[in-house]
Amino acid sequence: MRARSLIAAVIVFALGLVVGRAIPSDRVARGPDDPAPATGVPPGMVLVPASTLTPLPEGVSAEERRDVEVFRRARASVVYITSLALRRSPLSFDVQQIPQGTGSGFVWDQDGHIVTNFHVTQQGDAFSVTLADQSEWEARVAGAAPDKDIAILRIKASRERLVPLVRGSSMGLVVGQRVLAVGNPFGLDHSLTVGVVSALGRELRSPSGRRIRDVIQTDAAINPGNSGGPLLDSSGRLVGVNTAIFSPSGAFAGIGFAVPVDTVSRLVPQLIAKGRIATAGIGVTLIPQRYNVQLGVDGVAIADVLPDGPAARAGLQGAQVTRARRVTLVDRIVGVDGKPVKSEDDLRDAFEAAGVGGSVTLTVVRGRERRDVKLSLIAVDAR
Repeated sequence: MRARSLIAAVIVFALGLVVGRAIPSDRVARGPDDPAPATGVPPGMVLVPASTLTPLPEGVSAEERRDVEVFRRARASVVYITSLALRRSPLSFDVQQIPQGTGSGFVWDQDGHIVTNFHVTQQGDAFSVTLADQSEWEARVAGAAPDKDIAILRIKASRERLVPLVRGSSMGLVVGQRVLAVGNPFGLDHSLTVGVVSALGRELRSPSGRRIRDVIQTDAAINPGNSGGPLLDSSGRLVGVNTAIFSPSGAFAGIGFAVPVDTVSRLVPQLIAKGRIATAGIGVTLIPQRYNVQLGVDGVAIADVLPDGPAARAGLQGAQVTRARRVTLVDRIVGVDGKPVKSEDDLRDAFEAAGVGGSVTLTVVRGRERRDVKLSLIAVDAR
């Protein structure tokens, strides 16, 4: 018997060497049918804290079981963020950290990048990130896109502590599709709310005042502490970043919003690499929209044309001041690629869709003359 036991032990040890490295004791691997993680983890393996695998009670439906499994996988990736302001005491002159707000976020990759909302970090000078294992890490801002309410923090945690979320796509979402919102509100441990996509293509104002287009609307409860957390589909794939609620009282009232993951996936690599977004433009400044409305003109009027930019080379002109100190509008942009432009947001959205290096055809009105001008977009100063 001892000989057989020894042989069996040797076989088990050998199989372990063939299969590969051991999985850390505090994590277990999901099966090969689960979605492959986005980065850092071998295909077919999503690591889940072993403590989450509490047996499910009898009578749990297949739908409930799926929601539980999605939550168990996702909460290993969801973090709690504390925003701190640095203030000097008038008595001791010591610098103190004063809490400014809290929110949620999630692990983007195993290099320590954490995705959250810009408004979660907006008032802070220093930041703290608490991972699912309750370890706390100092964080710094690696990049921010106020126009999209997205910010990237970075922590110096070891790779084995970081479990990135599986990234999906928001392009194929349909109204009525089941979604799950996961957060860590107020540091009270992870929470889950379930709902459906209640509308698509919504618009939302970002902290900078710019319009965020194609926002996902959901009836899954998104309370303030859930800001920056992930919105997942029924397979546990990231489809959006929870960002806001619509409620006069400040409490959840059945309408929540999330920035679509396709937008986030496009922005995050730029934020990680450069800390900001490369904004496409033509080298002009624009008359504020409220003045266009007051003057009763359509489109977007050009205030000034920067030298040596695409607009200057195309002969576009900005507003002029007469000897009587009256401002006279010259060129107005009323369309891009055949689509009407009614506001600065419309123009910026069209430039953003084309991207830096892309080409657009502007419909420009000067007096009674209307003409089309083709321009290449360049990178301009971004907020």
